[in-house]
Amino acid sequence: MAQVQVKKLDERAILPTRGTAAAAGYDLYACLSCEAEIPPHATVKIGTGLSLALPEGTFGAVFARSGLAAKEGLRPANCVGVCDSDYRGEYVVALHNDSDVPRTVHHGERIAQLVLLPYLPMELTEVDALDETERGAGGFGSTGK
Repeated sequence: MAQVQVKKLDERAILPTRGTAAAAGYDLYACLSCEAEIPPHATVKIGTGLSLALPEGTFGAVFARSGLAAKEGLRPANCVGVCDSDYRGEYVVALHNDSDVPRTVHHGERIAQLVLLPYLPMELTEVDALDETERGAGGFGSTGK
């Protein structure tokens, strides 16, 4: 199991938790001095009051919480956030309100989930041509409906 150091930047911050022992995502909680209103079709940055030190070769992927998205219309504005292992600032979730009514976020509310993922570093090499494949340059919808 990967060891991740977590620093509370605010004494009211809540450490990430999992709903079950098999859950892939750790819930991130809003750390607010007062409630935050998110107008319809607008985005508001919500702090967690935490910074993390992720293992080298990993990144933190910030995903929507399915219940919050389905019931309240709130999701991370960038759909999936990427937190690099060398980032040491506060984890902040830019929550977007997809609904037609204002939504309110309270201190201690679960706002997103964090999944620790490995990645493969790349070395890019510019070439004049790429290998041919059966698919070729076929894009959106080119392999079926």
